[in-house]
Amino acid sequence: MRKVFHFDSPTEQYVADAAVLCCFDHRISMAVRKFLKKQGIQRADMIGVAGGAKTLASPRNDFEQDFILEQVRMSIRLHGTKRVLVMSHSDCATYGGLAHFKGDRDAEAEHHRAELLRARDLLTANFPNIVVEPYFVKFDGVWQVNESGVIPLTPVAGKPIDDPRLMPTLEAPEYARKYSRRR
Repeated sequence: MRKVFHFDSPTEQYVADAAVLCCFDHRISMAVRKFLKKQGIQRADMIGVAGGAKTLASPRNDFEQDFILEQVRMSIRLHGTKRVLVMSHSDCATYGGLAHFKGDRDAEAEHHRAELLRARDLLTANFPNIVVEPYFVKFDGVWQVNESGVIPLTPVAGKPIDDPRLMPTLEAPEYARKYSRRR
């Protein structure tokens, strides 16, 4: 072997802040990294596969689902993971992209909401001692998926959130801070 790149990395074992199941699509990778940082997740066990949460919610075959369940099981066993983030994103090719929904972003979001909740339910059924958080990544931000489809919202600066099925997790606190200072 020949060393081609040098870096210093901690050698101690760690406890993962979360396991993160997301798509490997490059278009969302920077948003996911920034979102994790904003959430205080520094040590993530990343599970990046085509379709992300789709591999649990509507896998093409049993192998996909079994593989992801084993990855989560290993994260729990090896790194003490207690939190799992499951993610899918807009215009994902494994779903047929936005074209599959005939360009209807609302239909796409609703489909992803149902898929993410199905993935969450499968994980909590298999691993009852973890917290599973479903997120939908759009090209304008990361949205936390609400279980019921109706979110009890506190209006931000007197404005309701537009989409009652999905709740922004990044923009709302920043928006509230920005506008509360102007009063």
